[in-house]
Amino acid sequence: MAVTIEDVARRAGVSRGTVSNVLNRPDVVSEATRARVLAAMSDLDFIPSQPARMLGGLRNRSIGLVMHDVGHPFFAEIARGVEDVTIRENYVLTLTSTRDDAERERSSLRLLIAQQVSGILLIPTASGAGEVQQVRERGVAAVLLDHEGGAGECSVAVDDIRGGIAATQHLLSLGHRRLAFVGGPGRGRQHSDRLSGMRSALTTAGGRVRPGVQVVTVPADTIACGEEAARSLLADSARRSRPTGILCGNDLLAVGLMRGLGSAGVSVPDDVAVVGYDDIELATLVGTPITSVRQPMYEMGHTAAELLVSEIRDRGHTHRNVRFVPELVVRDSTVRP
Repeated sequence: MAVTIEDVARRAGVSRGTVSNVLNRPDVVSEATRARVLAAMSDLDFIPSQPARMLGGLRNRSIGLVMHDVGHPFFAEIARGVEDVTIRENYVLTLTSTRDDAERERSSLRLLIAQQVSGILLIPTASGAGEVQQVRERGVAAVLLDHEGGAGECSVAVDDIRGGIAATQHLLSLGHRRLAFVGGPGRGRQHSDRLSGMRSALTTAGGRVRPGVQVVTVPADTIACGEEAARSLLADSARRSRPTGILCGNDLLAVGLMRGLGSAGVSVPDDVAVVGYDDIELATLVGTPITSVRQPMYEMGHTAAELLVSEIRDRGHTHRNVRFVPELVVRDSTVRP
């Protein structure tokens, strides 16, 4: 027997009208109540109007974009690329932020599925890449963004190992031999790949450089965490052993690191060279413009949205895994030691 709205209401301990609001007007329902209703839907495997939703002509003309933080410059630029496609193709775009929290991610996906969106673009949490298959099992098209997928799904990502290699080769070419990496678990796979690229470049360089990379782990990709990383580096290193070249996991960390170093009287780039990652607009606006590894953020969002629209409309759609190559943009934050 099919699960009904009444079943969900009883399970969640709310009225039928509240369940209807969660589906159609979620903004009028408190977050706690909405989470309880979504959990009940998940427990009961309730998806409204599933047969109708499986017919492409009757799907809602809406697309969901689930990302870490809609206010972050990197993700905002991705969203801009997605939005341009959805407007062109006459879809409504719904944005949600997970704050890199797996439960928030699951709740967002449940709500989007319940609202019968045509497709979902997912920038997954560290443990969330597997959620795409569950979305597809509910009859909803899905594309992974900023994360490489498998053969049976579409994805758009960047080769972060190559990005780490390019940044490190640049520092080595300037003569830097003591290197450090500042990154965090917030975007685990991306930062891990950038660090792997850094280590690969050092291995290739062989005996010309000091072995190993000093790694400073931060809890988030923020300016404040970059400042804290600067204090940690200065506290842990004597002047003679202090890194002269530092790769940051993103540009916000680089901005914070430079601010923290400057407050301690350490000059960038004269004392320490700093490389950021992403090449957001802020990297060009600070006092010392930052050398950065550019990710094609807009193109990533645009490409992912086009893949999703193709999957929604074409039953014969062929899955593709698109991988962009990042580009090093040299500015004033890196010079010879």
